Formats: sequence, C-alpha cells, structure tokens
Amino acid sequence: MKVNTMAEMMASGQTPDVLFWVGCAGSFDQRAQKITKAFATILNKVGINYAILGKEEACTGDPARRAGNEFLFQMMAYQNIQVLNGYGIKKIVTTCPHCFNTLKNEYPELGGHYEVIHHTTFLQQLINEGKVVLQGGGTFKGKKISYHDSCYLGRANDIYEAPRQVLEALDAELIEMKRCRTNGLCCGAGGAQMFKEDEPGDKRINIERADEALATGASIIAAACPFCNTMMSDGVKNREKENEVVVMDVAELIAESLG
Repeated sequence: MKVNTMAEMMASGQTPDVLFWVGCAGSFDQRAQKITKAFATILNKVGINYAILGKEEACTGDPARRAGNEFLFQMMAYQNIQVLNGYGIKKIVTTCPHCFNTLKNEYPELGGHYEVIHHTTFLQQLINEGKVVLQGGGTFKGKKISYHDSCYLGRANDIYEAPRQVLEALDAELIEMKRCRTNGLCCGAGGAQMFKEDEPGDKRINIERADEALATGASIIAAACPFCNTMMSDGVKNREKENEVVVMDVAELIAESLG
C-alpha cells in the first residue's frame, strides 16, 4: 500500500487534512497491523487526504506514564509534540484508544493542542456524510455481533454511541454483554497491565470478559482497540472457540463491507 508520510508531503508542498497516528501496536503487532491496513484501505477508498509520520512517530508514552515512569512519558511526549508542531498538525485520527486519550487529554498541558478523533467516531462521520457506502446485505448481514467497550474510549472519554452506530450500519444484530457501556469490564490490558505478570487471583480478567462475550452467542466480537483485540482473542482461544467466534476491529468489519 502507498501511504504518504508527512515528510514526503511537505517536500512536495502538500499538507494533509488529517494525520493518521498509527501507534506502536498498529505498527509492530502482526494482528494490529491488519487493523491499520483496513483503516488505511477505507481512507484510500473514500479519498481522504491523509499522511502518517512513519519513522518520526514514537510511542505516545501512555504505558510509561501508567506504569509510573513520568520522566520517560514526558520525554516521549515532548519529542512527539516537537514533531507534530513542527509540521503544523491540527487534526489527528488514531485507531488506538490509548493513543487517542493521551494525545487528546494529556498532551495539551505539555504544549500539544490538536483535534484528536478516534477511528470509530471518524468512521461514523464518514457513514453519516454518505462517504462510506456499505453494500446492502453485506458480509455481516444478520450476523450476531457483540461490542466490547474499551476503557479509554468508553469510561475515559464517554464514546459509546459512535462504534455502535458504525456496527448498526452493517445490518448486523448487535447483542450487548451484561456489563457494557458505563458498566463495561476492562479487557485486562490497560494501565500498562499488558506488559506485566499476573497478580494473585483465581481468574484472568480477559478470560472473564471473553466468557461474557461468548455467553451472548455472538459469532463476532467487535473491538475498537488493539489491546482489547489481543486480550479478547486470547480469551476466545483459551476457551477453544476460535473456530466459531472471531474478534475483529470495527475498521476491519467496515473495510470488508465496503460497496
């Protein structure tokens, strides 16, 4: 895929309308790379003028701050803000709620002021504007989908409707888990928990959450976060249900249903 970097666009005297912040998971994790690809496919198809930072993009510093290394977080944040401000970036879209939350809510106090949009909200806007047209009775018509609320999207930023409206546009049947929306259960990865060993307990959080999703009888678990995707996939595998239930990002579902 040909995706322009900011450096390439600036060199040719162009400015993108939006910067796609890919994030560490979307760049390096094999599973999350598919989400990045799906979202880029949608942007290309719709004709959005966008760019990525490429090698100039560093981690937002979210895991460092959550794990308590404030010094490392601020170093990473300042480095990113210098790059973003140097390019005069105004609008950022990201497929990761962790990047979204950090860029939107934590960068301003360090001098990084941007309009930051999560990809589910962006997709909802594109559908509402008629730019993303889904095939009637598309790939997922009548399929049962259960949506898992990411903590940093839901409780932290109050985004509950956008991802659900995007899923409803698929003509699928949306089945909620018992714990959803403001009462949603964490997948177990946030707050840098992804990178540390389990604490004493009798059940892993991601298995508890995967059990709730499987109990809905849905054949697709929709997520909107690469961390949630990994944790839910692991939970489904643990229950040996990977042949019956798939975990997919909202962007992947849309990319597969494009008209």
